Amino acid sequence: MGLERDEEVGTATGAMENPQKKSIFRYNSPMAQVILIGVVCFCCPGMFNALSGMGGGGQVDPTAANNANTALYTTFAIFGVLGGGIYNVLGPKLTLFAGCSTYVLYAGSFLYYNHFHHQGFAIAAGALLGVGAGLLWAAQGAIMTSYPSHRRKGTYISLFWSIFNMGGVIGGLIPFVLNFHRSEAASVNDATYIGFMIFMSIGALISLSILHPSRVIRDDGSRCTNIQYSSVSVEATAILKLFLDWKMLLLVPACWGSNFFYSYQFNNVNGVLFNLRTRGFNNVFYWGAQMIGSIFIGYIMDFSFKSRRKRGLFGVGVVAILGSCIWGGGLANQLGYSRNNLPTQKLDFQDGGDFAGPFLLYFSYGLLDAMYQSMVYWVIGGLADDSEILSRYSGFYKGVQSAGGAVAWQIDTHKVPFLNELVTNWALMTFSYPLLVLLVIKAVKDDNDDDGGAIPILH
Repeated sequence: MGLERDEEVGTATGAMENPQKKSIFRYNSPMAQVILIGVVCFCCPGMFNALSGMGGGGQVDPTAANNANTALYTTFAIFGVLGGGIYNVLGPKLTLFAGCSTYVLYAGSFLYYNHFHHQGFAIAAGALLGVGAGLLWAAQGAIMTSYPSHRRKGTYISLFWSIFNMGGVIGGLIPFVLNFHRSEAASVNDATYIGFMIFMSIGALISLSILHPSRVIRDDGSRCTNIQYSSVSVEATAILKLFLDWKMLLLVPACWGSNFFYSYQFNNVNGVLFNLRTRGFNNVFYWGAQMIGSIFIGYIMDFSFKSRRKRGLFGVGVVAILGSCIWGGGLANQLGYSRNNLPTQKLDFQDGGDFAGPFLLYFSYGLLDAMYQSMVYWVIGGLADDSEILSRYSGFYKGVQSAGGAVAWQIDTHKVPFLNELVTNWALMTFSYPLLVLLVIKAVKDDNDDDGGAIPILH
């Protein structure tokens, strides 16, 4: 890691010599670092989510965005799995900065497409973003799941998810405000893409403030990891072993399905049913709903029962019941139109009752997304406490998730009937619940089963 390694070795000792400093807002506390990674994701993937949520990347024809997203999720699937190992070798600063930089290029490719309508740049930028996103999300997963003590992992996950999705809220306001008087416009204007690029550039700079896990001290005085840096050979071996790990195999359906629904929800609900400015309006509430959902499920996962295992089982049950209700509502809505029978008039947010039902459904999809992913992250965080291990688990989660996403975007590109897409999304989620229950029962320890995975300060 070059200069960064020297910095880590030189300063880690200082951090360890002063474990009595207990403020949760000190710079080397888990709280401060989770807030910082939340702000980074607010600026980069948060704005990307807002861009994707408009349907077709803000273009009238979603083909370019679908192909770019397929390239994105294909490389993301590879570098998501590798990302945990890369994070352990390079450390968070280089890993996050490299990842964040690719988001700026992706938004710029659609600014280019606004003028020249050549897909090549957007597809290439999507492929590079997949590499960068794999690095960023592996680092994010390690920080979010390993820095807090296991008694407060749900709280920290919901804190991160709320900050991150505020990016989608602000990002949804950008196209809504800048295109407010263009209700019949085909594509968003240049200022929309430039606004996204500014936020993403800020996020890349903030990523340089993230500390190495060996320098982060929990409130009980324990460290997040004893490992200051790893090696390529160690990480390659550890990553290969993930594919034979029964815990990871039980997670595969949840990983695969956790982003599979985006192409359907963004393109075939928000993009098909609503006009341009209302798509931005809807995204404000879609990502706002994610903030509500993450806080709700975070409370359940940390405070509903004294037993950690019971909290996990209850959380899976709550998400399963709510998810079935929301997908059932989606089915009722989907029966009203199809790919061969599109609505003749796109809905506007000023349409009153006609707008309210589909809007509430889209809001509920956002709520479910946050609850489902936060619940899965909590389960992953319950499998270990060490940053080095959880970076690999998180990378595996994002890699398999992205492979599913790549398939989903191509399914939409090949004009699969809307109803088939909805049923597939619903079935994937439903299949994952009993496997998550089994994983919680077999692999998540109660608080009195271990010491919380604390890594003590060395004096």
